[in-house]
Amino acid sequence: MLDTIQNDASADALIPDTTVSVRELFGLDVDLDVPAYSVRSERVPEIDPAYLFDFKTTLAILSGFANDWRVLISGFHGTGKSTHIEQVAARLNWPCLRINLDSHVSRIDLIGKDAIVLREGKQVTEFQDGILPWAYQRNMALVFDEYDAGRPDVMFVIQRVLESSGQLTLLDQSRVIKPHPAFRFFATANTVGLGDTTGLYHGTQQINQAQMDRWSITTILNYLAPANEAKVVLAKAPHLQNEAGEKLVEQMVSLAGLTRNAFRNGDLATVMSPRTVITWTQNLTFFKDTGLAFELAFANKCDPAERALISELYQRVFGEELKDLDG
Repeated sequence: MLDTIQNDASADALIPDTTVSVRELFGLDVDLDVPAYSVRSERVPEIDPAYLFDFKTTLAILSGFANDWRVLISGFHGTGKSTHIEQVAARLNWPCLRINLDSHVSRIDLIGKDAIVLREGKQVTEFQDGILPWAYQRNMALVFDEYDAGRPDVMFVIQRVLESSGQLTLLDQSRVIKPHPAFRFFATANTVGLGDTTGLYHGTQQINQAQMDRWSITTILNYLAPANEAKVVLAKAPHLQNEAGEKLVEQMVSLAGLTRNAFRNGDLATVMSPRTVITWTQNLTFFKDTGLAFELAFANKCDPAERALISELYQRVFGEELKDLDG
């Protein structure tokens, strides 16, 4: 990936050249104008016209774009945290780079390294910027997914650039980099920096509180209200956009809600996310059986000891037993 991004410096000097109405562009009942670009560029995400924006989360993300504030979004998996940032960026025509900050991302990946390149027919060694200095010098919205899974040495590299006026010092190069005026920094996490308190997110780390304090905005995006979740699912399932399909999706979302309540009560160890519901609807296009599609999308991911409860919840919503769930 680094070889690809090293050569893309087409937007080095660009700053937002227009403003847009939040009410008109995002459908939110608020009188705000935010900076944007009038022309789309290569790294701007594609617009999902059916995307449903959460009010608080959208305002938090927009505050990051408008004021150069650092924004961290936490919440359960499958709620669309990263997609939310991408869809805001897409409508602002703001270039966006999304990186999964898992345990395999090293300090070298972030900062850069010496590499052998060909110059005038000769092999020479030169320093190639990593992800962070490359994005830091561009009009780029940098999004770190799984922020709470990052390695400690990587997290300390990031800490300095969390300050909007912070400068990135590359000790190996005796170089100090100032941020591009249109650089923006976002992150998503399943926890709020306190480690895994639910048992769902093994591998997440406790985040240094001095670092957490540097995030200007921290917002939580969890599951939508059932009616809104049904709209999101239907938007992704054109084959169910009819009267019978809408009723089926309402039932699916209702079942998802029951599994979440069971999780909160300690009866289930696995949560059914909106992403799982969408997968369930997609499975229906091939398997043509609601129960089988549900089993393959969710039930098979659960502990066998929980199968009886899952079957009971399914029967409560659909009025029929799951076929061959134990088979």
